[in-house]
Amino acid sequence: MYTLFYYPRNASLAPHFVLKALDVPFQLELVDRKKVAQKSAQYLRLNPTGRIPTLVDDDFVLCESAAICLYLCEKHSEKNLIPDAPQAKAEFYQWLMYLTSTLQNELMVYFYPERHTQNAIMYDDIIKTQQSRISDALAILDQKLGNNSYLVNNQFTVCDCYMFMLCIWADEIAKPPLSFTHLNRYLKNLARHPVIANVCQFEETDLTIYK
Repeated sequence: MYTLFYYPRNASLAPHFVLKALDVPFQLELVDRKKVAQKSAQYLRLNPTGRIPTLVDDDFVLCESAAICLYLCEKHSEKNLIPDAPQAKAEFYQWLMYLTSTLQNELMVYFYPERHTQNAIMYDDIIKTQQSRISDALAILDQKLGNNSYLVNNQFTVCDCYMFMLCIWADEIAKPPLSFTHLNRYLKNLARHPVIANVCQFEETDLTIYK
């Protein structure tokens, strides 16, 4: 049985979606960020980065959200959460990398400006700049979506799990994902997906704005 070390609305959300979509046995272990449990000696023995999530599969331990998602999907390839055709698979990796290396990175700077300057006076400027950079990334994703129901190959994939997680994070910015025409329709549609709805209910993530 898989064990996912998680905290609600953190980067563990995408792997949680994936585990649910794969319909495989798994258990959850809460890493209480309110108590900084991710920096405890016990957790650091599992994951020396001190970050969430961590996946344990028997004696194998893996961290980094996207890596966990890909590992799970490759172990259960029959569930088709990664496209099979070479070009569709390449596009899948392209957009997953864009989500992790661009949108997620921009969001991390937005949430933690203090990590990017030693001058507290600069915090507001960093946050304002990041709002614009995040909106630019969302605009590209909105254009890519068009009228499609899913991000890649017209099928529900890990990209959609990851995108929904990041868009939840971005719902507080000045121009949130729901302000984009195609993202609005896409996210409201995803919010009704049984996997997304079930996991968000479990993690007590309110999806009211997506109704």
